[in-house]
Parts: sequence; C-alpha cells; structure tokens
Amino acid sequence: MTELTIRPYTIDIPQERLDELQARLAQTRLPEIPAGITDDYGVPTTWVRDLLDRWQNGFDWREWEAKLNAFPQFMTEIDGQPFHFIHVRSNEADAMPLVLLHGWPGGVIEFLDLIGPLTDPVAYGGNADDAFHVVIPGGAGFGFAGPLKETGWTTKRTAQAVARLMAALGYERYGTQGGDWGAFVGPELGRIDAEHVIGVHVNAATFGFLPFGELSEEEHAALTEIEQVRYARMRHWDDDLSGYFKVQSTRPQTVAYGLTDSPAGLAAWIGDWFRDRQIDLDRVIANITIYWLTNTVASSILCYYEDMHAGEWPEYSTTPTGVANFADDVAIRPYAEMMNTIVHWTEFEDGNHFAAMSAPELLTQDVRAFYRSLR
Repeated sequence: MTELTIRPYTIDIPQERLDELQARLAQTRLPEIPAGITDDYGVPTTWVRDLLDRWQNGFDWREWEAKLNAFPQFMTEIDGQPFHFIHVRSNEADAMPLVLLHGWPGGVIEFLDLIGPLTDPVAYGGNADDAFHVVIPGGAGFGFAGPLKETGWTTKRTAQAVARLMAALGYERYGTQGGDWGAFVGPELGRIDAEHVIGVHVNAATFGFLPFGELSEEEHAALTEIEQVRYARMRHWDDDLSGYFKVQSTRPQTVAYGLTDSPAGLAAWIGDWFRDRQIDLDRVIANITIYWLTNTVASSILCYYEDMHAGEWPEYSTTPTGVANFADDVAIRPYAEMMNTIVHWTEFEDGNHFAAMSAPELLTQDVRAFYRSLR
C-alpha cells in the first residue's frame, strides 16, 4: 500500500464563484403556496424565504472562510479520492488522538466549537489529562475535497480510508466520535481497525442502535419510559420525516440535478434539518454554502444509496462503545447492545441531533468522560 502524500491546504474561493451565487439567488423563483399548506408538507416557504434573504443580503462567506482557515487543514488522496481534513495537535504531551466524523447534511464545520475544548481543555476550565489531538476528515465526496470520482463509497470503504489516514498521521492508538452518518462510520471503524481504535463514541445514532421494524406489544412494554419516547420518535421519523432518506437511497441522481442547479432547492433540502434546532442561522448558511461552492451535494448523498445496496451486514463490535443520547435522538440501549459493546450511556434533556453545534459543551464533557477509562 502506497504512502499518503499530505499537503497543507487553505480555502480560497474565487470571487467569481461568490458573484455567480449572488446572481442565482437574485433570480430565485419560489413556489406558489395553496391554502392549507402546513409544516407537515415540508419546510415552510416563509423560513426558506428568510434564509435566502439572509444568504443574499447579510451572510459573509469570507468570515466563515477565515474561521475555517484558522485551523490547520490538509489534503491528501486515498483510494483514488481526494480527502480534505483538519488536523489540530494538542500541546499536552499525553493527548490522545481523536477522529471526529460528521454526518449528512453536515461537514467539518460542525466541529468548530469542539476543537478548542478538546485540544486545550485547561483553557476551557478542564483538565490537561483530557486533551486530544483532533483529526476531522471531510469525507469522500464531501466539501473541499470535491465530488466523487467513482461510486462504491460505502460506510466500510469510508472507514477504511479514515483508518489509512490515521495511520499516515502516525497514530497507532486513537478514538472516534461521530454523529448521524458519523455514527455509521465510527462503529465500522471500530470493527475494521479494532487493533488501533480504543473506543467509539456516538451521538444521533440509528443503524445498529435501534430495533428493526415495529416492536410487538410485549417488546414495547419492556421498554423504559424514556425508551418508549425514543421509539415513538423513531416511528414518527419513519412514517412522516424519512422521505429524503428514501429518495437518497433509491434515486439520488434524479434529485441531484435540482439540488445542484438551484441554491433555493439546496437551501430547502438541507436547511429543513436545521430549522428549530438552536443553531445559528449563519452557521447553517455556511454549511449550505460549502455544499454549493464545492458542487458536492450530488456525491454526498450517494452514501445512502451505496449502503442500502451493498448487501453487507456488520458483525458485532467488541470495541468499547459510548452513546450520548440528546433530546431528539432515538437510540435504545437494549438494541444497541445487540451489535455493540456498550460501556457508557448518557441521556440528555438538552441538545439535539446536531449536538456538536447545539450542545458542544455537553458533547465535549461526555467525550471526555467516556475516554478517561480508555486512555
């Protein structure tokens, strides 16, 4: 296996790309809304209109570009695919390497508020013994690495690429943390690189942490009160909110044309998952802008199709696993224990699916607590 060539990288979007985006935003055509339309039909037009107005008239991409460039960034190539990642080493001698894995529709921007507290805990009121070296891969076909060059990027292939990256960085023992799709890749990384992965921490966990299908009356009655709430939330998602999942796992290329050509369409498709979730609107817009400027929304959604058609079923993981369940998460411990070695489980009343942005302090505290016994 060839060694990876790693080079420094700085984000520098040409001004003409930003001007082209502004021109498209100025030509937005929104749908006519018939009487009776409610939020149950999808993301409200008023919310999209407000987001588009902010995107065109108040949002400053250069500010967010500078925020990202404040951290050391790098580019490499793994398995024929460009890989962008942030890598921040702690000044603490005994810091532990930790790879942070984002979900969809997110990116490296999710973790900006975690980098400081994780790498320099003392400066944030923590203990030096909890320090981490942080690696944040952008992922195949996401963000600044650009669109995918070929299909076949399943969760397992992505985990293999991350394992190669961590080895190339010289990390022989490391932990993982991931939410949403990162909670797919993290556990898989613990399986395929168990010799080096000392622990897997997840939030917004679904596959591998839930029952499959509907529960019987007896199974439902055996759940605790909070587990019944999470199960009901899961059924609601499956019945009423999973349209994007079904489209992206069956016809991703069809929806990709509209998402790639229309800023308004992209904003509605992605923004729907961030509204009412205590996340700053400019951060939401910055995330959407990255998908637009890098032309990666089409390749980013392919992970759904690839995994649903891979025909692979993961084995039980013996890697110590910790779960942080935030206010609208759905993981249920008895079912998570069927596929994972659960050694840590925290239930939170605050935060949400995007905990790294909505509750970074709570997520940081839980990551620290989980890894204290594994260092």
